[in-house]
Amino acid sequence: MNNFEEKKNKALKVLSEHEDSKLLTHLNSCVHCGLCAESCMYYLTSNDERYIPAKKVDLVASIYQRYCTFTGKYFPFLGKARELDEAAAEEMTDLLYGACTLCGRCTKHCSIGVDIGFVIKKGRQMLTEMGYTPASLQSTVNAAINSGNNMSIPESELRDTLTWLEEDLRDEVNDPDASIPLNVPNADILYTLNPREPKFFPLSISAMAKIFYAAKESWSLSTQMYDVTNYAYFTSSKSEAVTIAERLYNETVNLNAKRCVLAECGHGSRAFRWEAPNYLQKQFPFETITSVELMAEYISKGRIKLDKSINKEVVTLHDPCNLVREGGVIEPQRYVLKNAASEFVEMTPHGIDNFCCGGGGGQLAMSEYNERRMKTAEIKAEQIRKTGAKVVVTPCHNCVDQLMQIDNKFKLGVQVKTLAEIVADAIILD
Repeated sequence: MNNFEEKKNKALKVLSEHEDSKLLTHLNSCVHCGLCAESCMYYLTSNDERYIPAKKVDLVASIYQRYCTFTGKYFPFLGKARELDEAAAEEMTDLLYGACTLCGRCTKHCSIGVDIGFVIKKGRQMLTEMGYTPASLQSTVNAAINSGNNMSIPESELRDTLTWLEEDLRDEVNDPDASIPLNVPNADILYTLNPREPKFFPLSISAMAKIFYAAKESWSLSTQMYDVTNYAYFTSSKSEAVTIAERLYNETVNLNAKRCVLAECGHGSRAFRWEAPNYLQKQFPFETITSVELMAEYISKGRIKLDKSINKEVVTLHDPCNLVREGGVIEPQRYVLKNAASEFVEMTPHGIDNFCCGGGGGQLAMSEYNERRMKTAEIKAEQIRKTGAKVVVTPCHNCVDQLMQIDNKFKLGVQVKTLAEIVADAIILD
């Protein structure tokens, strides 16, 4: 048996060893109505039929038919059964990784409810088993597995960053006792970070630290496991996703925190809040919520006071796909913005119908597809331009990165901020 045959057999196990009929149901349910085409930013910006979500489902379905059905096994010429050879694997890689952000928009608009994202993730799982994961995306997963965070930040570097951020916090709030607590047991909250924050966006950490200070919160960061991201969710490598999720679960339990609060990261919130209990096959003994919901809670309960007149510029909101469409967190960020900004305007469309920024699904980590990614960004750029906003707020660092690139490429002249930064700017301290 040659090397490719061994890889192929691993991929085919993904199709044949599913636990229930969900995969078979969704592979066989598409009626090719075309609604998904009008939902997909790749198709809308290219008019290339290969990018139609139904075509991607058909690609996975054709391989399923070839190896998992009687007709496909013995009479493949009678249907659309397709061999899983190197050409098919390369086409799957290009379409399932390079032309999909897993935004879920096609699934929401499907006339009969085909879970297209589920099928594409199954296809990605097959490719991962075969070693076809784009190298740049896999390197991000490897960094998290090997170092504990996806940017391989040493603990000493993290501590140095947090030390000077703590000093700045004390100056800002005029309190020498203000702190960014580390590894504190029995705190009410264990807070997480996207590693891009200590590396490139430290003001996001400062913003949340100021919010916690104003709310008089009992909280802590962990220097052992703080990474909210889980890029194995994008590669569909269950074993690696389990390893990453289990580390955050164990650290929350070890520190005996009552709540694990997930930083502003769309896929991170989905991967740990909704997927990790399935990965780990256990019920969590602590509450898991997003920082978005926590900020809304602080405002509604009067734990922080805001003066929205401080934020005078017109603000619009970009909805992260995994937080909103896939995670159900829709209103809290709007409630926060209405209390933290003088003028808030919505994009069209918005909420669960909003278009992806173009950076999801691991796209920002996959340099192989940069040109294609920025082509799809035309839609988001036009959405922002039509609002007339000067500030774009998004509760996701992945989206922040993509939106900053969009601003630069399309000359929008906007600021891109996290939700915490807007709230911290508007806080009135006692």
